[in-house]
Amino acid sequence: MDRLKQIETFVAVAQKGSLTAAAQAEGVAPAVIGRRMDALEERLGVKLLQRTTRRISLTHEGSAFLEDCQRLLVDFNNAEASVSAGGVKASGHLRVTAPAGFGRRHVAPLVPGFLAQHPEVSLSLNLSDRVVDIVNEGFDCAVRVGDLPDSSLVGVRLADNRRLCVATPEYLRRAGTPSSPQDLGRHQCLTLSSEASQTRGWAFSVDGVVSHLRPGGRLDCSDGQVLHEWCLRGLGIAWRSTWEVQADLAAGRLVSVLDDFAAPPNGIYAVVPSARHLPLRVRLWMDFLKHSYGDPGYWSRSQRV
Repeated sequence: MDRLKQIETFVAVAQKGSLTAAAQAEGVAPAVIGRRMDALEERLGVKLLQRTTRRISLTHEGSAFLEDCQRLLVDFNNAEASVSAGGVKASGHLRVTAPAGFGRRHVAPLVPGFLAQHPEVSLSLNLSDRVVDIVNEGFDCAVRVGDLPDSSLVGVRLADNRRLCVATPEYLRRAGTPSSPQDLGRHQCLTLSSEASQTRGWAFSVDGVVSHLRPGGRLDCSDGQVLHEWCLRGLGIAWRSTWEVQADLAAGRLVSVLDDFAAPPNGIYAVVPSARHLPLRVRLWMDFLKHSYGDPGYWSRSQRV
């Protein structure tokens, strides 16, 4: 017997208060509804309904199960609507926040395509390198780059984010090439300032163990794009994401160092306040990002822009 049909029947009986009413709504005999409920309770090994000749009431377990079932059916119906041709159309206003550098390169360029697919949606994009409080500041979705802290927020991984130590060939000729992370103490390292979100420092994998190092130097900045530009001018070594420096590496403007100590990639995430009752426009936006970033050719194409 179909498990989803059993759950739908249980919800209908609970909402209508009787087997007969649920059977009439579906156009089947009450005995059919009764057999489904018997099969569900037998499969779960728990009593969900107290049945008398006059009324039906939920047990304690039934009340708890009902809430989960209702949420499951909402999610199932929303999933079908989002992919079915001619399904429910997304509408309303979508508020999105993203890190400034990543947002300029890899969020803002995708917005026109998303709006073209969903003409009844409007969108506001906030670009900021601070960690925005999406709940209290009223954002529907945040794009986050890096490890997610433990919180009540819900994150969906969109893509990997790999980081490298890079410098210009001219800088390396002048200052030498580091052979281990400890050698960075003898170099000018271009770091994010202490008020930025990168609090743990640069990540390296040494003998299979990931460790963090906070190198020093004469220059730091709260804006990652400025660090990138300083690096291109030969002012030191920077720890940057491949989405930012891949084109410079391909063109020879920058060279990666300490590749043997590169830490495993962290992630690029879409973060929402809750997965429950997520508006269709938010789910479609997250799906759009995941599909775009999951395209094998996306990252190479974006580096040529």
